[in-house]
Amino acid sequence: MRSAVFESFGEPATVLEIKSSPTPNPGPGQVRIKTILSAVHNHDLMTIAGQYGYKPPFPAIAGSEAVGTIDDLGEGVTGVTIGQRVSVAGAHGTWAEFFLADARTIVPVPDTISDESAAQLIGMPLSAIFLLRFVGAQPGQWIAQNAATGAVATALAMAAQAKGINVVNLVRQESAIADLADLGIRNGVSTAGADWKQDVQKVAGGKPIVAGVDGVGGEASGDLMSLLAEKGVLVSFGAMSGKPMQIPQGEIIFREGLIKGFWFTKLFQTAPPEEINAAIGELLGLVSSDVIRLRVDSIFDLEKVAEAISANAAASRRGKVLLRL
Repeated sequence: MRSAVFESFGEPATVLEIKSSPTPNPGPGQVRIKTILSAVHNHDLMTIAGQYGYKPPFPAIAGSEAVGTIDDLGEGVTGVTIGQRVSVAGAHGTWAEFFLADARTIVPVPDTISDESAAQLIGMPLSAIFLLRFVGAQPGQWIAQNAATGAVATALAMAAQAKGINVVNLVRQESAIADLADLGIRNGVSTAGADWKQDVQKVAGGKPIVAGVDGVGGEASGDLMSLLAEKGVLVSFGAMSGKPMQIPQGEIIFREGLIKGFWFTKLFQTAPPEEINAAIGELLGLVSSDVIRLRVDSIFDLEKVAEAISANAAASRRGKVLLRL
């Protein structure tokens, strides 16, 4: 089968090769899935670079989320059928014609959700549902997030608005505010201006911002922390800047700020099944009803994976980059 393989850690566009790999056979409790589309996530690229919490044995096939159809069932698997369309996240080796997944992790996809949405349905949007719960904001309260055009951030903003939670959405360019508005996302603020923190206070109407969601790190972490009210909570879930968080101690000591880390992979592995099922049900409803809108920037054939990686890094990207198998 065709697959995107790497045999050492390094720059993804350099170390990835399109090779023929053995088609995997499902073990007990597993299913084999024939891939339709697979998402390109930043954490996939970090894994290839050796910079993520998961480090696979070599040779490794890249990719972690996809939509496809069930092709074979392992021993003991019930409740699903050959040919059924499913979404999977947290898998290994989805940038291939076939991959294996734990049957407990697959999500049957209703006909109301397209392949393009289903290929990015779980990893980022479900992260956003759990992240919003993790933040703990209540309807009527204000939170702020940076990197607001990202996949997790846009899903979080749309889900929050549906729950009556107000979100200040920080972006680097003024033009990105219009991009958010196209998705129905309100309260965009560009950090390009010198007085952007005052703009944040105007948007929030002077009301306290109880929590911040940081997907950037570096100086942006300190900027976000400075917006929070006393005893505000800063949740870190990403490091898009590639730099450590830079937060003045005074922001934490004198205002009793709290910093918490959020890693969806670990939470997904430890959360009670009923909690996961409830969140998935909520997500499917939000996507099916177009409350959460999952955009696609571009789709590339697997053989053009290097171009897909380049498109993923482009500042002009608006939506998820997908690989077509």
